[in-house]
Amino acid sequence: MIFDAAVFPFKSLKNFFKSAFIFIVVVYIFASLFVIVDYITENYGYIGKFMCFPGVFIRENKSKVVRVVGGLGEGSGFFITSDKIITNFHVIDGEDSPKIIFPDGRLVTPIKLTGDRSLDLAVLQLGETHPELVIQLNKGGLLGPNEPLYAIGYPMGTDIIGEATILKGKFDSIKNLRGFRNPFVISDINIVKGMSGGPLLEACGKVVGINTLGVGGISMFISSYKLDEQVFGFSDSDIKKVDLNPAESPEDAVFAFYTYIGARNMEEGYKLLSAKYREKTEFEEWSGRFSDIIDVRVYLTELEEGSKDSVLVKFSTSTWNNPEVTYHFYEGTWVTVEEEGVYKMNKSSIKEVLDPGWDWFYGV
Repeated sequence: MIFDAAVFPFKSLKNFFKSAFIFIVVVYIFASLFVIVDYITENYGYIGKFMCFPGVFIRENKSKVVRVVGGLGEGSGFFITSDKIITNFHVIDGEDSPKIIFPDGRLVTPIKLTGDRSLDLAVLQLGETHPELVIQLNKGGLLGPNEPLYAIGYPMGTDIIGEATILKGKFDSIKNLRGFRNPFVISDINIVKGMSGGPLLEACGKVVGINTLGVGGISMFISSYKLDEQVFGFSDSDIKKVDLNPAESPEDAVFAFYTYIGARNMEEGYKLLSAKYREKTEFEEWSGRFSDIIDVRVYLTELEEGSKDSVLVKFSTSTWNNPEVTYHFYEGTWVTVEEEGVYKMNKSSIKEVLDPGWDWFYGV
């Protein structure tokens, strides 16, 4: 049969052309297969990811990424369990009460913060559950050479209004950096400030890393390998803690009052209103005035000259007016009264300061 097949093209001119045509078709099919495999590898990574349809998975997960906003910094984050959001530690470093802003504009305060500064990772636990927003981790799956990757986050934070941004790039390598326990995924994606803490996804929509650092046209992402195991060992030892003692002095009481408001600990804040003040407002009405507060920053609390209970105060608020943050500055006095061994807010005279100069912040 082999001999007959070999001599077949030479038996006649007609057989020769038939054989040539079949040969060309076979070569074309094989060449096409190589082109298809190369295309799939270039655009989807491994051939097994061809059926993932990355456009669908990436767009779906884009709507699950949240903003993480505080008084000192901001970034992005995503749910790793139904009530836990992960982000970079440097996003919440120095914050005692960062806020979560959902894609629909809703503002939520975490009930607990834990983290590990050496891993540059932090977890923000909510008092509500959102299983539909959890993004699945890629636990140990391999990344192919030049495999497409997608970083999602909020570039420039709240300075840019709108939904999360998707940046596409290619996988380069996985490297270990001195001083870090987790390996980093390296990509040519150029992430910018505000995207830190957001997810890095492969074509099937699974998290392979956390947006961490971009420099010189390349970016580094903390690998998601063993991430779910590590976060359950986090503690609050690296988290900023504020020592509040409203019983110490009128100044300490005023500072505690605004700190509670900034932390959305409205129950404790309401307790620092005097009995006379509380006669004029119920808890729900009073706390509703501050429903959109992201942060309160106190610049000055000191006794008014010649007074034992009147406190001069300067403070600012950052407020979430969907879809942007607005900043307001205030100054005035609080007259305090001692009740139950604690100084409480009795009467206020506070006014807003428009466009304060530098001396407002640093002057006496």
